[in-house]
Amino acid sequence: MSWNDLRKGRYSQNNGEYFITFNTNKRRLIFNEFTLAQLFCRQIKINEKKHQCLWLTWVLMPDHFHGLLQFNKNETQLSTVVGELKGASAHLINQLNGSKEKLWQSSFYDHALRQEENRKDIARYIVSNPLRKKLVKDIRNYPFWNSIYL
Repeated sequence: MSWNDLRKGRYSQNNGEYFITFNTNKRRLIFNEFTLAQLFCRQIKINEKKHQCLWLTWVLMPDHFHGLLQFNKNETQLSTVVGELKGASAHLINQLNGSKEKLWQSSFYDHALRQEENRKDIARYIVSNPLRKKLVKDIRNYPFWNSIYL
């Protein structure tokens, strides 16, 4: 399935909640470097303020990002919010590294949550990524995540 095929069904709903995933370019382990991971995580709060949205739960892995995004009452599009988070973080990381490399893959995965889907279960799935990948034995030892549910 092509990137254009994925975008055709994309719809941004006021107060909608979306499970989002995006990968680093060629799945490079960029965020093994603590400073770069911190820089990305700071961009999340900036993204929330700029677009009046809330990243309810998120985890930054060495080569990808998972998040549960909620829109507030505004006209911002899902692709704009995700695109600006990826773009701003890429710009700052490239500026810090003195490079112009492509940081993120072009596309992202999204799933609009239905009313009956359990938000806490989804949050647990997102946050448990570092445990499944055996990066830590206890999630309290992994610094790059946050959740309003946990």
